Amino acid sequence: MICWAVLGAVLAGPVLAQSGTLDRIRNTGVITMGYLAGSAPFSSVDAKRQPQGYSVDLCREIAGGIRAQLGLAGLETRWVELTIQNRLEAVRSGRVDIECSTTTWTLGRQKEVDFSLITFVDGGSILTRVESDAGRLADFGGKRIAVITGTTTEKVLKASLEQRAIRADVVTVKTRDAGLQLLDQRKVDGFASDRIVLIGLVLGTPTQAAFKLLDEDFSVEPYALALPRGDHEFRLAVNRVLARLYRTGGIDKIYGRWLGKIGSPSLLLSAAYFIQGLSE
Repeated sequence: MICWAVLGAVLAGPVLAQSGTLDRIRNTGVITMGYLAGSAPFSSVDAKRQPQGYSVDLCREIAGGIRAQLGLAGLETRWVELTIQNRLEAVRSGRVDIECSTTTWTLGRQKEVDFSLITFVDGGSILTRVESDAGRLADFGGKRIAVITGTTTEKVLKASLEQRAIRADVVTVKTRDAGLQLLDQRKVDGFASDRIVLIGLVLGTPTQAAFKLLDEDFSVEPYALALPRGDHEFRLAVNRVLARLYRTGGIDKIYGRWLGKIGSPSLLLSAAYFIQGLSE
């Protein structure tokens, strides 16, 4: 009897630890989600300052899916505005349950947080002015490139410049708007970020014709939703919703709403949807 009691305690411990987020959601009837206000078309705010975008819609689907999985009559979603610099810390500290924006899944970040299935695949590129003769990263020798501090783009950009022996001056900024402003004022020659985010930054603005993107990407950026590290049951609940969207084609409507105007999903993204459409 003593052996069975000890065994039961050992087995029960990890289960409780792994399902902490779901237990709290069940008990409080609230799920807390983080977003960025300036990462259109993935995460931004509308005229009423309400979260919107591709990643935000995925998180709304996840909230509904978790409500159904827990058998709750209702589930309140609380949105918390984050910054690029504090988004992972917000997940790690428990300030939010899930982060819904443009976070790239890396092994280094996985030391701090867990990640969902991949939600998007993008590439790092550079926005420059149309009159610039730069078409590749190699053309930025002796030029200035703005990039947001603390991002994977900053790390990969510096590594790419060093690897290719390109001597460019990297200027760090805190926000995408700040990077675009420096480029618009000709204080830098380019602004590096994720390709789709750069498109979303200028598309539909009065000055969109003044800018162009490089012909090549210098990195691959697999986006995923950041989750509390070690909470396997919560990650499974999130992935169940994403896999269903990919498997049933529900993702097509969300993609079309936010990204359809720039074209169909790339072959790489379509493959990611297909491969991750896991069955129950």
